[in-house]
Amino acid sequence: MIDYQGILNNIYQTVILEKDKGEIATYIPELANVDKNAFGIHLHLISGETFSVGDSEKKFSIQSISKVLSLALAMSKVGSDIWNRLDVEPSGNPFNHLSLLELEEGIPRNPLINSGAIVIADVLVSVLDNPKEDFLNFVRDLTGDSSIDYDLKVAYSEKITGYRNYAAANLLKSFNNLENEVDDVLDFYFHQCSLNMTCAQLTKAFFVFANKGKCLLEKTRLTKSQAKRISAIMLTCGFYDEAGEFAFEVGLPGKSGVGGGIVALLPNEFVISVWAPGLNERGNSKLGMQALEQFTTETNQSIF
Repeated sequence: MIDYQGILNNIYQTVILEKDKGEIATYIPELANVDKNAFGIHLHLISGETFSVGDSEKKFSIQSISKVLSLALAMSKVGSDIWNRLDVEPSGNPFNHLSLLELEEGIPRNPLINSGAIVIADVLVSVLDNPKEDFLNFVRDLTGDSSIDYDLKVAYSEKITGYRNYAAANLLKSFNNLENEVDDVLDFYFHQCSLNMTCAQLTKAFFVFANKGKCLLEKTRLTKSQAKRISAIMLTCGFYDEAGEFAFEVGLPGKSGVGGGIVALLPNEFVISVWAPGLNERGNSKLGMQALEQFTTETNQSIF
């Protein structure tokens, strides 16, 4: 029997002593206000047991982690047709680079880099009656938690500084890979990224991927195949140009965000999320990466 709580306690005691906690993502002004010393972990077993330590109930901006949730909603609506407009290959580049997008004629490498997520946002703007409201309700339904909401200050902060996202969207539009107006698509995208959630809420949201497409309330939200494919994309593309490092060190499908969150999962076993706002040079939570490596090492649990 694995002593999960003891392991989480050990991780907490180890990482809070680290002097180098990484750097806060100040290029989104609203994120610069976050406490650099915050740290939390929440573990949710498929069997229903939960374990946590630190700031696991403190809300933070999930940022790019939301890309997995928007992808799931888009796949549930349009199925495999989605792959006519983007690929599933690792980019090998930072999340906001544009060079590959032009080289490959407006087809994003995968749905978890910014350009790919903007295409997914365009899909949702096309198929949803009220995109922002419908997406929020989808996340609330996955978690069974109606308190989840957008942080409008963060959304506005992204809107007024998101020059590269505007560039990516206009480039996509120039290649006819954006059906709606750039401003409408990015308005949805910025709100999507501004979702405010806790570590505990994140594990509930990602339960569907570890549970063969059934969410925490045992409602089928995705097919088994869709859940499997999304997990595969998380493993190969969930950490931008550090995806290989995460697979090598941690060995789980997962997704990071520049708000300092990381969520990862072992199919049929658990979902775990960690929040530590300081980022490494590649935009991933520095202490979060360390904590998850320690977790899979001490529990001897990974997909490998």
